[in-house]
Parts: sequence; C-alpha cells; structure tokens
Amino acid sequence: MKELSTPFTFTVILSAEAHRLAEQFRLQQKQPKKGKQVYLNTLAVYAVKFYLSCLGIETDWESSDSFDPIAQTLMDVADLKVKNLGSLECRPVLPNQEFMSVPPEVWSNRIGYIAVQMTQSLTEVMILGFVERVDREEIPLVELLSLREFPRYLGELREPKTINLSQWLQDIFEFGWQRLETILLPQQTEMAFSMRGINGVKRGKILELERAGEQVALCVGIKPDTEAEMNILVEVYPTGNQTYLPPELQVMVLDDSGISVMEAQARTTKNIQFEFSGETGENFSVKLALGDFSITETFVI
Repeated sequence: MKELSTPFTFTVILSAEAHRLAEQFRLQQKQPKKGKQVYLNTLAVYAVKFYLSCLGIETDWESSDSFDPIAQTLMDVADLKVKNLGSLECRPVLPNQEFMSVPPEVWSNRIGYIAVQMTQSLTEVMILGFVERVDREEIPLVELLSLREFPRYLGELREPKTINLSQWLQDIFEFGWQRLETILLPQQTEMAFSMRGINGVKRGKILELERAGEQVALCVGIKPDTEAEMNILVEVYPTGNQTYLPPELQVMVLDDSGISVMEAQARTTKNIQFEFSGETGENFSVKLALGDFSITETFVI
C-alpha cells in the first residue's frame, strides 16, 4: 500500500506487521531509550524494504545487522542489505526535524543513506531522499539528493558506467563524483593537482575497498591541452583522519586493452599521483587493489 505524494518522495503506510516486528525488537532491549531507537529504526528499514520491493529490487533484511538483536543493542544501526550490491542505511527522521541523524559507527560500508520521515502517529512514513555517503552526524534535509534519481543511482552501482571526462568540461558529472573539498581535508585539497585555468575540471570519488575494510579517495582531473589532446591527472588520497594510504595498496592506470601502463604501491605513502595525456575518445581505467580485493573505474577522454 503506497502512494506517490510528490514526484520526489514516496509514502509508505505502516502495516500491523511492521509495528509487530518493531515491538518484538523493542521488547528485547532493557533500556527504554534504546528500545525506542530500535523501534524507529525497524520502521525505517521496513519502509525502505517495501519501497525497494516496489522497484523490483531484492533485499536481505534477515542477514542485516538491523535484524540482529545483539547488533541492535550494541549499535545504532538501520541497515538493509541489497542483494549483490551492499548495505543501505535507512535513517529515521523525527517529525519537524530538519536533518537526518547518522551515527559515526555507520559512516562506512554503506552504498547510501536514505532519510525516512516519521509522522506523529507512526501510521505512515515518507521516504524523502538520499545521500551517497556521509562524514558528519547531521545531514540537512535540503542536502538530500532527489529520490527520483535513486533507481538510476543503484543501477550505476550495479553496472558501473564508463566515465566521460569530456562531459566534465560541460559541467556534466556522474553519480559519486564530487568537488574535492567535499571529500578531502583542506590540506589535501590544497595539495590536489597543480592544474590551473578555467578550462580544467577535477572531481573525486570515495571508493570502498569493502573486503579489505578500507576506503580511499580517487581524484581525477582533465584539462584541455590542444583541440584534440587532454592532460589527465589521477591522484589517490586517504580519507577521514588517516594520514597514509593503506599499506600495499596498488594503484594502476590501464590502457584500453587492460594492460598496466603506470603503477605504484603504497608503503608509508600520503598520496599516489599520475599525470599523462590522451586524445579525445581514448579509453583508460584506474584499478586499485588491496589484498584479494580490487575495484576499477573506467574512463573515456
């Protein structure tokens, strides 16, 4: 039972089943405050699960931490596993609250964060929007990305697309690629790239090295050199308060045949950087590997 309240939000009517499950989890908590937290978190996850089912997206709530009474006690968690993709964090927003609260313990290992606004009666909730990642405890609701974009966002996570760098020069950016100052520390932002001039563009993306339990920031810049040739810059930085990249992190630039043409390995390394040029229409990839886990981003100039 649902209705689209506007083109950009999604309202879920909370069934008796939703409240029964929330009450079941609440009763397993000894502290009333924790019980209330678990109750609201459960309703938020239930609503997002229903929303995703309407989109035809399979989830696995039973294997999520938010379905585990022990994890509920130890953490403030409202995660929902999306099959073959990762975990979404479904954060309840109280009535009249102007921000989404996200505890630091869930700032990593998430593919996104969805704001679920409660009503006083708890008979229904409204899914407001989402953000891709967080680095602070309060996210103003005005900063949420439109829910209209959410299916496309999940689709790009499932099937990563080739990043068109030439479009960056026209202010067209793919999901996840943000201004450097939003993902790097101030001193890192000052350091990042020596590229100058109004025609140069740089963006960064947080990459989760999930099985290795690490994350890094991949930064890419493009600047026209001639009409057909572009200067490309690639840098990798640690995130948060980390000073150094994960030891033994390998970063490789691959040509369009998948052959490594530039590579470096982190030891006690603050950042890794490459600079090269290419012609419009050429493809290359950046591969990061740590242990037995690797992730690759593909680009076309």
